[in-house]
Amino acid sequence: MEFSIATLLSNFTDDKSVAPKVLEKKLGCQDQSNLQKLHIALEILEKMEILVKDRGRYRRIQEELVEAKLRCSSKGFCFAIQEVEGADDIYIQKSHLSSAWNGDRVLVEITKEGSRRRSPEGKVRLILERVNPSVLARVRRSEYGYAAIPLDDRLLFELELKPNQEDLAEAVDHLVHVEVLRYPLGDNPPIGKVARVLGSDAEDAADTDIVCCKHDLHPQLPEAVLQSIQALPTQISDTDLEGRLDLRDLLTITLEGNSETNQKSFIENAFSLEKTQQGEWLLGVHITDVAHLVTPDSQLDQEARARGTAVFLGDTFLTIIPEVLMEQCSLVAAQERLTLSVLLTIDEAGQLLEFEIQPAVIQVDHQLSYEQAQSLLGGHQSADQDLEPAVEMLQGLFFNLSPAVRAQRQRRGAFELSMSEIEYPYKDEGRLGAIIVSSSLPLRSLLTELMVLTNQAVASHLQALSLPGLYCVQGEPDIEELQDLINLGRNLDLDLQLEDEEEISPQDYQDFTQLFSKSSAGKVLTHLLLSTIKSATCSSKPGFHFALALDTGYTHCTSPLWRYADLFVQRLLLAAFTQGRDRRSTRSKERVHLTHSSCHGKISWNVLPPDLQQELDSQLTHLVAHLNDRDKLAQDAELDLQGLKKAEQMKERTGDVFSGLITGVQSYGFFVEIEDLLVEGLVHVSSLKDDWYEYRSRHSCLVGRKNRTAYQLGDQVQVQVKSVDYYRQQIDLVTVSGGSVALNGDLEE
Repeated sequence: MEFSIATLLSNFTDDKSVAPKVLEKKLGCQDQSNLQKLHIALEILEKMEILVKDRGRYRRIQEELVEAKLRCSSKGFCFAIQEVEGADDIYIQKSHLSSAWNGDRVLVEITKEGSRRRSPEGKVRLILERVNPSVLARVRRSEYGYAAIPLDDRLLFELELKPNQEDLAEAVDHLVHVEVLRYPLGDNPPIGKVARVLGSDAEDAADTDIVCCKHDLHPQLPEAVLQSIQALPTQISDTDLEGRLDLRDLLTITLEGNSETNQKSFIENAFSLEKTQQGEWLLGVHITDVAHLVTPDSQLDQEARARGTAVFLGDTFLTIIPEVLMEQCSLVAAQERLTLSVLLTIDEAGQLLEFEIQPAVIQVDHQLSYEQAQSLLGGHQSADQDLEPAVEMLQGLFFNLSPAVRAQRQRRGAFELSMSEIEYPYKDEGRLGAIIVSSSLPLRSLLTELMVLTNQAVASHLQALSLPGLYCVQGEPDIEELQDLINLGRNLDLDLQLEDEEEISPQDYQDFTQLFSKSSAGKVLTHLLLSTIKSATCSSKPGFHFALALDTGYTHCTSPLWRYADLFVQRLLLAAFTQGRDRRSTRSKERVHLTHSSCHGKISWNVLPPDLQQELDSQLTHLVAHLNDRDKLAQDAELDLQGLKKAEQMKERTGDVFSGLITGVQSYGFFVEIEDLLVEGLVHVSSLKDDWYEYRSRHSCLVGRKNRTAYQLGDQVQVQVKSVDYYRQQIDLVTVSGGSVALNGDLEE
């Protein structure tokens, strides 16, 4: 398995010495090539005085080096951005980059302390991780043959191209995908090879190809991984059923999307619902058991871990495991499937009373789309006798249970966003971190309420059993980012106020969304509010989740086909149930039920065997950082594709006039959100030919000296699309009409 210096160094904690053999195992160095790379890396780190060797073991030298990520500009200056909240950015001169590139993770030595007005300065001591294994570039002839000029002007270099099967002469002035064969070495330039010619320019290339190449995403799984599936069983054996709860006679249904795309054919969740004698609801959320087939450290597992999360690029989706295996795990009707079933007892008010998590086997009775379910509930489609029990279940789910659970969530201050449906297969809050309510698919958001509750229950169980856990946390938004939106709302006569001026709460966002629903600009305001919400991240410790208003811990467990974190949590639970100790010692008579919430607060011993606990703790050390990096990459790629599609759409409409809302004002111009399309463009101040405009920072507006025309937050304007830079996704607009009038004395600094 390939490893980075960052991954290698993450194994050195608390000033402890580590043997090379331990590192070989943890880094998956099985072949001779990776073993050699590991020992070379250890020798170099020793010479650089990052590690010290003592009696054959290595230890990290504790020195004042800062871990950071490089952010460079096209003008050649760079800053090292620290991950520690509130830490200063460190200025790095071009001569002190040590061949590091934009985006690389680095160790920085501070050479000059900062002051109140100046950033600290430093130099790169070590490149921890390269984030540009390939680049998008344009080919040109050079004095030594052919060179590749990266399209990203923050990458301050050219690559020397090695001849390969591509005809470089024909690739001149074309957009190409270049694999980096060697990074800069001393005064020698980086070397690459053309992996693929994408087109004459960015607009000639397929947008998904651009995104995959730009973010180094690989649509195809390695052949060795695909071949490894052949050794997996295709049928459930009697041995597989041992120790599992038999729920095959339980009425279960699945609810999936409306489209017939392949993405929707992989079904990982099924549902059951019964009413107990006490009048409570017994909800079953049945999650396909992927951990049964994807065993730890297998080729399948290593590839799934490396990918981290699926990436959804329109009709193209990049999976973490092969589609053949996804089909084998899919909960299709009339087929027996192994599951991890979460059985929740909920009262009529939506309160979770108790739950159990059981390895189980089910057989789905009915496979419905949201449209079918909506039609059945609305009486638009008559149910045959076979479907009547399923319709009764749907009524209980969506008319009684889900609204009650939603009311409980809203009562603690959590909020949801009214937006168009997001095309993700997750049934929980998914990539956005907040629940989306769509008028076109109301059942989807109601089902999300139940999935979020399931994730909460599993998180509480991980904590109660003191298992090494993967939790989902989300910090509160930055107040500076929210302030512009508050100012915009006030200019639209919306009373946007924070309960506490020093701290943002989920209740504030709930209040804002309620005000937005009454505004004619609600669609734009909700879109802007979403941009202020921080991405949810993985953590090995339970923490606060802002959008869900949860401070008791939250995890993801319902999408093991698409997210490795969910698969890992599933594996943790199954390990606890099969290998865990249900009593303090063999002499103890009192046992607890490890699968039931009744054990919470009663466990005062380590449930897992010590070796397994230590191994899982060790894995979490670098798994958390890796999964966060992969999730960030997936988000960037998906947003990149959306941006390209919007740019393409607007390029076709160059010259058209649209209504828009001014959402940001700077000294160089103002940003306009085209309301119908949710596309943002810039009106540059140089395009305002009718007057000389001055920037009023206190009022966030531009004011004409003579005509007193003002362009400020919240103003409605008519704009024309002037030009579009497709690759950079930059849309230039010019005003046709709109703005406001600044009265004498108004809007002055």
